[in-house]
Amino acid sequence: MSGRMRLLPAFVGAYLLFLYAPILLIPIFSFNNAASTTFPLAGFTWKWYASLAGNTVMLDAARNSLIVGVSVSILATLFGICAARAITRYDFRGKRLTSGLIMAPLFLPEIIVAISLLMIVLAMGAELSLMTVILGQTVFCIPYSMAVLVSGFEGFDRSLEEASQDLGETAFGTFRRVTLPVVAPAILSSLLVAFTISLDEFILAFFLTGTQQTLPVYIWGQLRFAAKLPSVLALGSLMLLTSVLLLTLAEIFRRRAESRKILQEVPHG
Repeated sequence: MSGRMRLLPAFVGAYLLFLYAPILLIPIFSFNNAASTTFPLAGFTWKWYASLAGNTVMLDAARNSLIVGVSVSILATLFGICAARAITRYDFRGKRLTSGLIMAPLFLPEIIVAISLLMIVLAMGAELSLMTVILGQTVFCIPYSMAVLVSGFEGFDRSLEEASQDLGETAFGTFRRVTLPVVAPAILSSLLVAFTISLDEFILAFFLTGTQQTLPVYIWGQLRFAAKLPSVLALGSLMLLTSVLLLTLAEIFRRRAESRKILQEVPHG
């Protein structure tokens, strides 16, 4: 048994190397002073990153992704708050079924979800635009937001709300002054997670976008041209860095929410 335990760190290290080594090659080749993605490197350069500043099409796609990401994160978090609060606070008929239906997009193939949403949009006669991308990605991101927010609402001491209402505060005032500050870390974490997923999401954006493309769709279009590959790698490196930073912040806020929940569960006195 001890021999197997000694091999475990080596196995984990090999697994992580196999998983992340291809991703780490993206920023490495983004600094290569050649259009080819082969070793040895031709030299170090910042020119591929500098070229992004003058790329108006890419900047428009970045602006579209920002609009979609902010909208999706807000909508998914608002719906997630309603769902998480209902599931953690109330018992009602069909509670498990409702929760399962909300979480269904996590388990369905994303391309099936995208085609289904496209059929609904076309059947309604709506025009493909950033709005359809926002609506589609909101449906896809609600389960992620709900999963984060449920952990924030669980363990919340309901006696705090009862005390607030006994003192004459309204239900909305109690939620704004008492509940919201306690679950704020979970809400911030939900916003960051939904924004990160929306920023990197390609399949739904590809099927639901019109003439206004997002960054992932723009990157897919540029991959057809070998000469533009270094700029794509530079853009991909920036998106990778942004995603890592946002997910790190989301994890920090999630842990703060967990810490608050543990402190509330510790008996006082």
